[in-house]
Amino acid sequence: MASTSNRVDGTTSTGSVTTQVTSAGRTIIDDQVVAKVAGIAARDVPGVFALGGNAARAFGAIRDAIGSSALGQGVRVEVGETQVAVDLTIVVDYPTPMMDVASAVRASVTKAVTELVGLEVTEVNIAINDVNIPALNQAPDEAEGRVR
Repeated sequence: MASTSNRVDGTTSTGSVTTQVTSAGRTIIDDQVVAKVAGIAARDVPGVFALGGNAARAFGAIRDAIGSSALGQGVRVEVGETQVAVDLTIVVDYPTPMMDVASAVRASVTKAVTELVGLEVTEVNIAINDVNIPALNQAPDEAEGRVR
């Protein structure tokens, strides 16, 4: 059964596609496309290391290893007839100021979804669930101060 929410305009869609009907024809945009656009825009922001929670990133690593990728990973969208609400889970690079990254992600996602999809963005909620510490991700021989 379709669920409706007051986060976006009164929609009766099932949450799977956005349809625009004009005199010239009909355009259908799948919600996963909206999520991918938001995910790509968020990943392009300096300071964003990854999207998704720990489990999603683990499955993403497996997908990457087999040559597939989920650009909508860590993104959930709620799409109405003319509006969209976006929820993102991100990992921020240390020592980037987290509030600055969140603001930049919000602006980037809003701009991309508005310009590319043509929907009004009512809100972009961001959950920062981890911090990437680059020095901890280096191989042991790449770590600073190691003798070769």
